[in-house]
Amino acid sequence: MIGTLQCVVLDCHYPAGLAHFYAALLGGEVDRPDPRWSLDEEWSTVHLPGGQVLGFQRVEDYRPPIWPDPGHPQQLHLDIEVEDISAVEQRVVELGAEVKDREAGWTVFVDPAGHPFCLIPRRADRRADA
Repeated sequence: MIGTLQCVVLDCHYPAGLAHFYAALLGGEVDRPDPRWSLDEEWSTVHLPGGQVLGFQRVEDYRPPIWPDPGHPQQLHLDIEVEDISAVEQRVVELGAEVKDREAGWTVFVDPAGHPFCLIPRRADRRADA
């Protein structure tokens, strides 16, 4: 092993706004003090309940990906596991996401900065009631 993952970083126009979007979607604490980085208008974070960290960095000429246009590739996307997609989809849209595609079993959204992410159903073997 060469190293460990510190955080996943997404480029955007407005880091604090995108951090709050993902905190509302996934839980966690926005801009918790952390000696690994400074927090300002150029950089924001979300420390997620599971210990992962998402970082958001301001890019002046940020150009979002366009789903599913290969001329504007997605660069990365997050798969977010949920109990029931239909039960949470409206809340995700209210937070500022936009539905882009519905596939067999999952839904593709873009966040307020244009990054694609998918809501996928929790597998039966991982459900609390299973």
